[in-house]
Amino acid sequence: MSKSFSIFCALVTTFIWGTAFIAQDTGMDNIGPLTFNASRFVVGFIVIFPFAFIFERHKIKKEIQSNKYIFFKLLIIMGVSLFLGTALQQASLKYTNVANAAFFTVFYVPLVPILLFIIYSKKVHWSIWPSILLCVYGVYLLSNFADSQVMLGDGLVILCSLFWAFHIIFAGKFMEIFDIPIFYAAVQALVVASLSIIFALLFEEINFANIILESTSIIYAGALSGGIAFTLQMFAQKNIEEAPAAIIYSLEGVFAVIAAWIILNQVLELDNIIGCILILLAVLFSQLAPMKKSVNRL
Repeated sequence: MSKSFSIFCALVTTFIWGTAFIAQDTGMDNIGPLTFNASRFVVGFIVIFPFAFIFERHKIKKEIQSNKYIFFKLLIIMGVSLFLGTALQQASLKYTNVANAAFFTVFYVPLVPILLFIIYSKKVHWSIWPSILLCVYGVYLLSNFADSQVMLGDGLVILCSLFWAFHIIFAGKFMEIFDIPIFYAAVQALVVASLSIIFALLFEEINFANIILESTSIIYAGALSGGIAFTLQMFAQKNIEEAPAAIIYSLEGVFAVIAAWIILNQVLELDNIIGCILILLAVLFSQLAPMKKSVNRL
């Protein structure tokens, strides 16, 4: 698998996440965030598992047995992290606006290199830090955060970004060791769906008629975001290190704004356009600067 293909997967993943943000926001008119999350990842599992069976069934057992302890350790960490990240993000949309959610979610970008150093003593290329600054300021302009007020749900979003950071880091670690990305994405979706169902039964009233009313949003956010996008993320992180991957994923905000402009007829202001450009520059710089060092060595 080439790095170009991994970058392509990362960009498609980010595009899906960005456009799915609208479905996540509108899909809770009749159901709670945990019910939405459960339904979304059940759909994601149903969509992805057949592909895992078709393309990876001959090597699943061998890959797991090669390091069973690490496999299940990473499955628990990533499954719980993804559950908490997605559940907190869904819940936050009840208590904050989209602008605040978009801005505070991007905190996972600086958290990834910081946590990498704390957990693995791993240092990142110097280009990551100016890229992070460009990225965060770009999202600040993109989200119109200057016109917003701090709200109750913002704390949930910041906490959500922490779990996103953990998920990105351990997705990278998984792909260093194992080569069953589709199967893992399917099982991960099943873990998130199971945890969401348990907590939805405890804290929400599950009404299947209301779930049907939100079926369009659930199918889009489930099949594309909960299923395909999280599978492509695994392919992306085969050849892209965690910190640069996090910067690429920040394009989610760019795609979300463009989708809102096209679908919801929201006005795209000058600050929003500048924000998009800054995030694009951050992505390009984080990918191209390390390549310059490699070229100089030649």
